[in-house]
Amino acid sequence: MTYETLFDFLLWNTVFNIIVLAWWSVWLMTGGDFVYNMHSRWFEMSREDFNKLHYFGLAFYKLMIILFNVVPLLVLWKMDGF
Repeated sequence: MTYETLFDFLLWNTVFNIIVLAWWSVWLMTGGDFVYNMHSRWFEMSREDFNKLHYFGLAFYKLMIILFNVVPLLVLWKMDGF
């Protein structure tokens, strides 16, 4: 696998994951009550627990994007001089 191939893979993977993160955030901001009502039918949880769960989920997902996509992308960019 060449640097260019790996760079392109990480770049598109980063873009896709940021789109998923943004979609998740917008969905919770605009349809939070709908999502809460749907989840509270399946699992017993308070609104506070629901908010904490999604807040920590978003933070963890963002951290994983940075750790596994952005950092290797920056390293490849610096190594090969893109």
